[in-house]
Amino acid sequence: MLLLAYGIVRLEHGGEGLGPTLGALAAGLALVAAFVVIERRAAAPLVRLGIFRLGIFRKTATVRADLAALLFLGAFFGFQFIVTLYLQELRGWSSLQTAIALIVMGCDAVLVPILAPRLVHRFGNSQVIFGGFLLAVVAYGLFLPVGADWSYAAMFPGLLLSGIAFALVYGPLTITATDSVAQEKQGLAGGLLYTFTQFGSAVGISAVTAVYGIASAGTDGSPGAVLNAYRTALIVPVVMVLLGAAVSALGLRSTRPAESRQQSAAPAARDEASGGVPG
Repeated sequence: MLLLAYGIVRLEHGGEGLGPTLGALAAGLALVAAFVVIERRAAAPLVRLGIFRLGIFRKTATVRADLAALLFLGAFFGFQFIVTLYLQELRGWSSLQTAIALIVMGCDAVLVPILAPRLVHRFGNSQVIFGGFLLAVVAYGLFLPVGADWSYAAMFPGLLLSGIAFALVYGPLTITATDSVAQEKQGLAGGLLYTFTQFGSAVGISAVTAVYGIASAGTDGSPGAVLNAYRTALIVPVVMVLLGAAVSALGLRSTRPAESRQQSAAPAARDEASGGVPG
């Protein structure tokens, strides 16, 4: 994962140093392939690959939740990273001013235990996750035309919506990630979700960094050129949440509230034990 993230960051160099960039990406993919081969042959594997047989097309799918988490966290941290650069490097805000400006994105800490459970109880995990992704698309999209002299009032809606979107997506994704597996494998499912979220964060920041570097290469370094590079980099989180919305939409067939997941745990466990059918 480190090599893959490093390869993505190096994309900002373009044709210069292309060899190391491709080498890092190829080495990362080779290690992923080696990991799969080792895990398939190990008597006591670190990750039992059968958990991925649940696929992305099942009503409650670990793989779908993991991919959605990767894309959502990547977009969230990539967006936050670019906005921080915009405020500090282009606008000249101090670290304290930037922190205070972005604190509204932390509204999820309050909304997760208050709002998310009620929505999940009424509409179900999949619907809340999908709605959160759509809200994130709006939040990041509002920042695409960011100007050199935007007031904080102009930034506030996007920042607030991004925090609300996080509250709607992250908690239900945690439930979905463990909902499709037997009870004794929920630790593995939780570990995979955490790994995907961490890798997604690295990929998101690496991707926006690479796109910003490519967009700013060859420019005169003027404030207008830097601003255009920021706008281009902001397209990355928008694309990531659009992809995440498409992945999460595959779970909209499930309309059960979260409370009914215990009733379906036994059938899901039997299905997994019997080998299952890849999604």
